[in-house]
Amino acid sequence: MLNRIIDTVWGQANALFFPFRRRRWADLVVILTGCALLFGLVQLGQQWTGAKRPVVEIDLSPWSLPLYTFFSMMRGLVAYVISLAFTLVYAYWAAKDSRAEKLLVPLLDILQSIPVLGFMPGLVLALVAVFPHSNLGLELAAILMIFTGQAWNMTFSLYHSLKSVPQDLQEAATVYGFSWWERLKWVELPYGTSGLVWNSMMSMAGGWFFLMITEAFKLGDQDFRLPGLGSYMSVAVEKGDTTAMICAIVAMVGMIVFLDQVLWRPVVVWAQRFRVEETSQGEQPRSWLLRLLRRSRLVRWLEARRVHRRGQGLGQVRSAARPRAARRANTIQRAVANAALLALLAVVVWGAVSLAQYLWAIPGRQWSYLTRAGGLTLVRVLASTALGTLWAVPAGLAIGLSPRLSRILQPVVQVAASFPAPMLFPVVIATLARFHIGLNYGCVLLMLLGTQWYILFNVIAGSMAIPGDLKEAATSFGLSRWQRFKALYLPATFPYMVTGWVTAAGGAWNAIIV
Repeated sequence: MLNRIIDTVWGQANALFFPFRRRRWADLVVILTGCALLFGLVQLGQQWTGAKRPVVEIDLSPWSLPLYTFFSMMRGLVAYVISLAFTLVYAYWAAKDSRAEKLLVPLLDILQSIPVLGFMPGLVLALVAVFPHSNLGLELAAILMIFTGQAWNMTFSLYHSLKSVPQDLQEAATVYGFSWWERLKWVELPYGTSGLVWNSMMSMAGGWFFLMITEAFKLGDQDFRLPGLGSYMSVAVEKGDTTAMICAIVAMVGMIVFLDQVLWRPVVVWAQRFRVEETSQGEQPRSWLLRLLRRSRLVRWLEARRVHRRGQGLGQVRSAARPRAARRANTIQRAVANAALLALLAVVVWGAVSLAQYLWAIPGRQWSYLTRAGGLTLVRVLASTALGTLWAVPAGLAIGLSPRLSRILQPVVQVAASFPAPMLFPVVIATLARFHIGLNYGCVLLMLLGTQWYILFNVIAGSMAIPGDLKEAATSFGLSRWQRFKALYLPATFPYMVTGWVTAAGGAWNAIIV
């Protein structure tokens, strides 16, 4: 029995005596990685469920950075999972329910424009009150604040994709009699994968943007601090420890490059299978991690079992599908959507009434000042978005249309987008002062640090989604670079640019408070 298990997973039993074969090394790496991840999760669980400590001393020793970096990385990944679940539900609801869409899309735009700091007091105080004796309340508050820097961008991207699925794909799903779930799984999500992947990278970068704030903050006379890379940076800045700040920057760059290589690069390569085109690309993105996993017998055995079960399940689903069951499912789905819409309307009305009460208390003479200040801020938001567009569109096209540039520059733009901009503000302000540029105009550059990446990542996603047959047609017709940009690249990427502009404006509104 044992030999049969070994033969199934590892191949022939006598192959175990050749540990230096490449595939055995691949299996060994997979197993050791799983053990290391399990150990890290145990450490994380102990931190989250441990007794609440009023004051956490942050050790500025470089030897503490690996553990702090792991804690911050896991908070970001947990927040991303929550953001992805929110994106799937909210974007699908907004795209498929025309009545709810009129409320959900403007509400999403409002939510993305609220600075992360606007969510902080209520979240922290509420969750600390719910979990008064453990760290779980603070951990959840930090995760949810990171969530508010991730979710909106992803939701706008998927909503745009669901609204722009080609008609021929929709008709094919209708001909095959797909249910709403099968249509979402086999048609709509694959079509939106490319944009969602790149906006996921941007969303993770948006979460790191406010890392110093989400892990170390003060409310009144209370100092809340969680062990993590953001707290390490915050304490290093407070104490003026240049060595610790440099170590924190190195750790941040290392974490981003690590996530790029083990998560985003494989996902980008995997997403290429969902491209809508009739011809194949010349050069495909590659991932060393995927090549390693494909050499592992253990991974291939697990994949074979998954594919076998999925094949059986598909047959059962297809044979059991009935029009009556589909109509019943649609009725239930509509009832749930209506109930959720009514609940959301009640919350919006309550919030509007509360806001009206606060606004009513503002003296009349202050309204002119608020109107003028809001108008000036709006102009700065639009200016930062326009400046970001000027360089992000050509740069995004260059990166997205070249697999070689994408492979080289993908981690670079992730590092640049993820770097906490507040750490750069003193340098930028000093530079502006040297050239005698006041903050009335210079703040546009500060806002640009938080907006330009949304446009860049969306343009990269749009250019990577351009079908290869259209590129070949442009080559066959001998179009110049300008003609290709005007007739192919601009129309193909324009929907992605609109998503980038909307989310960039939200990022600018977030940046004004920092």
